[in-house]
Amino acid sequence: MRQNALLRSAKGLGAPSTARKRDTKVAKMAVVAPAPVEEREEAQRNEHERNDHFAVRHGVRCAGVHLIIDLHEATGLDDIDLIESTLRRCVDAAGATLLHIHLHHFQPNGGVSGVAVLAESHISIHTWPEVGYAALDVFMCGKAEPERCIPVLREAFGVPRVEVNELLRGQNI
Repeated sequence: MRQNALLRSAKGLGAPSTARKRDTKVAKMAVVAPAPVEEREEAQRNEHERNDHFAVRHGVRCAGVHLIIDLHEATGLDDIDLIESTLRRCVDAAGATLLHIHLHHFQPNGGVSGVAVLAESHISIHTWPEVGYAALDVFMCGKAEPERCIPVLREAFGVPRVEVNELLRGQNI
């Protein structure tokens, strides 16, 4: 299937069926204490020996680091050009590899939804300019540093309040 074929098709645009419903229960997040220095150093040595693109965060080997980022009182959330350039700057700041960006501008409120597809995973954004709110997912594996996106986002959208939750996906697999 060509890259844009799904975007042109009507698949997935209808009303959701009951077969697609998912369990909406929220799992409790476990707080993981950092591993001792010796364990972190050993995990880093092992990571350099492997080429599986897993990440090590706080001494924990995982498939990737997933940041859930909420921007409050943000400006420029209806400016699709600003959003695209900001996503590109996030990719560069994190040391990631951009494969593709797709953004959609909604009317009449001007909100934007989109994704930057990365070799290391993705950055997605959904904006509500009418209330100054944006929700982003920044998920990266390997040596990419997703936390480096936060100052880029703060500066680009003039954000006084940022909330960040970190998930270590695929721990110890």
